[in-house]
Amino acid sequence: MSAGIHHHGKLMQAATYAAMACGAVLVTIKASAYFDTGSVALLSSLADSALDFLASFVTFLAVRFSLTPADKEHSFGHGKAEPLSALAQTAFIAGSAVLVGVEAISRLRNPAPIQEEVTGIIVMVIAIVLTLALVTFQKFVVRNTGSVAIGGDSLHYTGDLLMNVAVIVALVLSSQWGLTWADPVFGVGISLYLMINAGRIAYLAVGGLMDRELPDAERQEIRAVALQYPKVKRIHELRTRSSGLQKFVQMHIVLDPALTLLEAHRISEDVAKAIEAIMPGVDTIIHQDPDGIEEYHPRVGELL
Repeated sequence: MSAGIHHHGKLMQAATYAAMACGAVLVTIKASAYFDTGSVALLSSLADSALDFLASFVTFLAVRFSLTPADKEHSFGHGKAEPLSALAQTAFIAGSAVLVGVEAISRLRNPAPIQEEVTGIIVMVIAIVLTLALVTFQKFVVRNTGSVAIGGDSLHYTGDLLMNVAVIVALVLSSQWGLTWADPVFGVGISLYLMINAGRIAYLAVGGLMDRELPDAERQEIRAVALQYPKVKRIHELRTRSSGLQKFVQMHIVLDPALTLLEAHRISEDVAKAIEAIMPGVDTIIHQDPDGIEEYHPRVGELL
């Protein structure tokens, strides 16, 4: 494991520890506030925080497993554990959205006054501060690692920030203005927002499992690095993907047919090292093609 990947792995692990600690604190204080207030909006936030904690625990396990070095049975590593955990997060979030929606609709039919709203507001302000700190750290980790699992975790905690603000508004409208319908209406809105978040996380996770190509900017950078060598006439069959922190690059480079096998090998090694310089730890496979020789390259899936 390269030094860069090792450092990124440490960052990802720190993010999972922070998320679980934050989740545990939020569940504790929100549970206490819900029993004091009876707010369905606060209940929705409590349910989401409880599932957030479970999702963060799954992320912790997935990140730990994804960083396990490749072995005999998994020669490409264990990076797919990350998008798998993101799909698990989707299930958690969708489940909480359904539960919150059902409770909110029930409360719409039978409105109930809010009790001890000041306690609820204080707790939600504390939740906002803690969640904002966590999301800021998670986004820093995602920028540095590109982790899908941490990105999914960060996405629903970001949703929590908006949810916490919504809960405060619902508490104020219900207790101070007598709008008892505001609390369950906000609950329904939060439920819908959770479903949208679940869809976004699922999209990212499925992309990782289906080996989506690296972003166009990174692919263009790879091309530019390879073509900076004068003896590389062209490149083609560029294929890229990622699995957790590990990125994979395959390409064919077109060389002068008069080059010796040793020279062609050295050029390929130089190109691979240059790619690794911009993508530390990348796994690169380069095939050399002699210029002027036609080759048949079946598209992926043609052999099935």
